[in-house]
Amino acid sequence: MNLPFEETRNLRPATRAIHCGEGVDAETKAIRRPIVMANSFKLNDTSETLAESFAWDNTHAYNYPRSRHPNGRYLEERLAGLEGGEDCVVFASGVAAVGGAFFSLLSAGDHIISSRVCYIGIHGLLVEHLGKRFGVEVSLVDTTDAKQVRAALRPNTKLIHIETPANPTTLVSDIAASASIAREAGAWLTVDSTFSGVIAQQPLLLGADLVMHSLTKYINGHGDGLGGAVIGRQDLITRIRDAASIHLGATINPFGAWLMARSIVTLPLRMQRHCENALVIAQFLEAHPRVKAVRYPGLASHPQHAIAQRQMSGYGGMLNVILNADKQAVFTFLESLRVITHAVCLGHAESLVQYYPQEGNHPELGVLNYPEDIGEGFLRLSVGLEDPADLVDDLAQALARLPD
Repeated sequence: MNLPFEETRNLRPATRAIHCGEGVDAETKAIRRPIVMANSFKLNDTSETLAESFAWDNTHAYNYPRSRHPNGRYLEERLAGLEGGEDCVVFASGVAAVGGAFFSLLSAGDHIISSRVCYIGIHGLLVEHLGKRFGVEVSLVDTTDAKQVRAALRPNTKLIHIETPANPTTLVSDIAASASIAREAGAWLTVDSTFSGVIAQQPLLLGADLVMHSLTKYINGHGDGLGGAVIGRQDLITRIRDAASIHLGATINPFGAWLMARSIVTLPLRMQRHCENALVIAQFLEAHPRVKAVRYPGLASHPQHAIAQRQMSGYGGMLNVILNADKQAVFTFLESLRVITHAVCLGHAESLVQYYPQEGNHPELGVLNYPEDIGEGFLRLSVGLEDPADLVDDLAQALARLPD
């Protein structure tokens, strides 16, 4: 790849996934970026050039890897290219990325509107820490309803944050409508798009100011790395890099960044397979008598299917299954699975399922806008890359073991 970074934006996603952030190593002529494990970099030696070693607007000025390092920068260029963002900053985890953005953009007295149902780590950050400890006003609303978002606006609203599709529920919020509301209020819109794996959804093109990802999930895809990213407007990314990288220090390590950049090469192919497999599994489960309900954005029965059709090019690999079963029967089902693993996390090559008992785990699980009573059988299924026939067979035999 000899194209400058800016020119790679004209390429299609599969090509950008391979070439953005890549290049020939100046010293060895290797056509793959090396892993740079140094924890210190030589500074410029003259009074005229020393400041360049610490310049935030020079993204290739390295001094200490907590603030920036080469492998992190290569990854940032690749992610910015894929999402169509002006810039990107990467972190040690997805929660660090979202938390770093909030830390950098919000102050005591500001107001944030956020998805009522979101990843539990972000829910706790908003309610227990930003809200109770740091003086940020927090409104949690059903962001699938744009009217509720608009009604929650206040004069001091600084930021609207949506998670779509939401974790763990796959509920879908309208990004373009949310962006319009944010612009009218003079607020920023941030979108956690982790469930889309970059390829299936482009929030920045729909008006979002920033998009966040847990790189640990689909972007890594191999179950062997941890990371997070914020992508979007240059002014906001510079602000986040300055505040969060220096003062929070949740920087991804060079090897972790290299793992993520390596994984992105196959991301378009993997996401296509995730989407195809998930639709097969969702259709099978929706027709099964032991399943009370299935929620997958690609099914016509999903409450926000029409929104998903408008803003997603694929529906991802995540779905909810509500079994017609009590708690003990759910454990019988989980113990009977042979291909699918009961484990946390998602977006891996192998299929994973997580059980959410009714009495806990997620503070809003009992008030979801599902038409069915959730009961004890709520599962989050991350559909992997296996042959879909083997996944169907595994689910069928496990469902057959449920007591009548």
